[in-house]
Amino acid sequence: MANQNVKGIKRILNACVFSYYGFKATWQHEEAFRQEVLLFLVTTPLGLWFGESIIEKLLLVGSMVLVLLVELLNSAVEAVVDRVGFEHHELSGRAKDIGSAAVMLSLVWAGITWGSILFLRGIQ
Repeated sequence: MANQNVKGIKRILNACVFSYYGFKATWQHEEAFRQEVLLFLVTTPLGLWFGESIIEKLLLVGSMVLVLLVELLNSAVEAVVDRVGFEHHELSGRAKDIGSAAVMLSLVWAGITWGSILFLRGIQ
């Protein structure tokens, strides 16, 4: 557990190190995260190119950042559930299913965002 007495810049540096470990662990153990990072790497340049205004660019890229954020949270929930035990439990399954639904919803939202902006671009 992190040292709760650390303050100031040392606390910020520690937080950066712990965040790095979180990204590293998610990359190593979660195939879905790796796939979504690759999707992000492909869509980011496209979003910057297709977006005509800063708002459009932020919406296109930001919708993909949202997918990564939700996947990180889902992976954290899954890790905690698995830590508690691998035997089937209704609440454990529900927690994992809810996390999965959140990821799906973020992907749907990204698709709606991209589709809306590109569709509007096509009819102008």
